[in-house]
Formats: sequence, C-alpha cells, structure tokens
Amino acid sequence: MVMHKLQNGFLINLGNGSGTVLFEGQADHLIPTTSQVLLQSDLFLMAGRMIGHSFLYGGPPLAGVSPAIIHVLSGGSPQTATIVLEDVADIDFRETIQMLAIDDDSKNEKGDELTEDQKAAINQLALSWDLPVLTATNRTWLLHNLLQHAVLTRTLRQIKQLRQGLKDSMVWQLLEARPDVASVVFPRQSMADCSPQVVLNNIIWPVDEKEEEEEFDEPPFSTKCRIAGYLRQFVETADQIQLKQLVKFWVGWELPTKDMQVKVVQAEHPTSSTCFCILRLPAHYTTYKQFTNHLQSCIATSDIGFGLI
Repeated sequence: MVMHKLQNGFLINLGNGSGTVLFEGQADHLIPTTSQVLLQSDLFLMAGRMIGHSFLYGGPPLAGVSPAIIHVLSGGSPQTATIVLEDVADIDFRETIQMLAIDDDSKNEKGDELTEDQKAAINQLALSWDLPVLTATNRTWLLHNLLQHAVLTRTLRQIKQLRQGLKDSMVWQLLEARPDVASVVFPRQSMADCSPQVVLNNIIWPVDEKEEEEEFDEPPFSTKCRIAGYLRQFVETADQIQLKQLVKFWVGWELPTKDMQVKVVQAEHPTSSTCFCILRLPAHYTTYKQFTNHLQSCIATSDIGFGLI
C-alpha cells in the first residue's frame, strides 16, 4: 500500500489538486516532480525512506525511474549522466527542446533548420533558465544543457532528499559500494510487468494431504485439482491488467512474490491473506465460466478492499 501510494500519489490537498504525485513522466523515464511545496515538506526525504525500507524487507520496488536520476542518486556526477528527450516530463519543454534535435533530413522546404518561431521558442526557454540564446555554433551545446537543466538541475534538491532518505534506511551506503544493486532497488518497468509464466512459477499448488482433509473437512483432492486447473487457465489467458489485479488481490502488490500459495476451501467468495500470500478459492465452482466471472469481480476490488471482497 505504501509503495502504491508513492507511485500513484497521495491524497493530500496542498492547493494544487486532489492528488499529490511525487514522480512524473513516462515509464522508465520518471523524474521527481519539481513542486516546491512537496520539496519544502520533505516528502522526498520520506519517499527515500519508504523505498529503502521496502527494499530491506523484501517489499516491492519503485519501478520506471529514469536512469539519469538513478545515476545521480547513486553518487554519479550530473555531467556524466546520459539524458534522453523522454526524460523530460513536461511535454511543452520536451517539444521545444526537441526542435534542436532535428537532423538534416527533417529540414523544411526552404532548407532552413529552424523557423523564426521555433528559434524564438528555444531562446525564450533558454533565457528563462539563464542559458545563452541559440547561435549558429552552439546548437549541440545548448541541446545538452537544456536537457541537463530540465531533468537534473531542476530536481537536484529532490534527489538530495531522496538520497538522505536512502541513507536513513542504510540503503544508500549499499548503492555507493555496489552500483549494480541500483537495478534491483530501481528496476525497469518491463521487469515490473506481470507475465503468465512468472506468476505460475511462483505458485504453490494444493497437494493431496488426506489427514488434513479429514481434520479440517477440506474438499476432496479431485475438487482441488479442478479449481487449480481453472486458476491456471485464467492466469494463462488473462491480459496484463487482469494479471496485475489478481496478483495485487493475492499479495497486496502488482509484482509476483515467491511462495504464492493456493488453498481450495468451503466458502462463498475468493478471499486472500495478503500478508501470508495465500489465495483461498471456493470449491463450489463447476464450470470455468462461473469461476472466471466470479474471480474477475473479486480481484477488481483490490484497490478498495486490500485483498478482500
């Protein structure tokens, strides 16, 4: 729940809307938001602690952060960070900076690289950030510095707070000594995506334990096999959204974890114990259609029911 809020925003009314998002941009290019209210409230310090403690206790990571931000956050120099246009979260800034990246094949019919309006937009942005205007010789230099300012210079104080939060949780020291660990603490978004095979590989399926059946009045093993088969079929045919809903209903987060246990019980509705990664499925389903319709209705409640219907 904590990491979900960190990635999707907090419901804090700071006069800038109903939600407060700490990271903005597109997947794998997220950067800290430049809100001064959030910065002055030390929310990025809190975010660093949240990320660190989630890592230490085997919780979900913050996926999709820009490699340039991770590089500086891990102790690298801003001058050596690799920045791309996709790292610029503000679309207006990105479109203006992108004009400088036009190659020779993209020139207009008159042969001019940039129109007067384009030059005026670039110069206006450069002057607002205390950079020199565009000339015939500084195009590449200006492109690099505009990217540097848009992605790193405007977020350096946020990055410092994140680093301090990681220090408070003793994770930054690990990142400083082992830079390769950064890909584990801040994985790519593609690594956070669910796939049927990854989910199936982490499931502990019901087994035939006759003594427990007699003691706890559990359904017969043949029934367990039927319900487990329905679940396997659902996982193999579900789309990305349905898989994430299922995993979140199961373990409380959208990323599969080890030892995701399935139990078939006498009950009316599917339920879960997210802390113990246990999914309890009723034994009364006799058709796959009945099973999947009921399961889809239940897993859609994960945002409001914390794994319970």
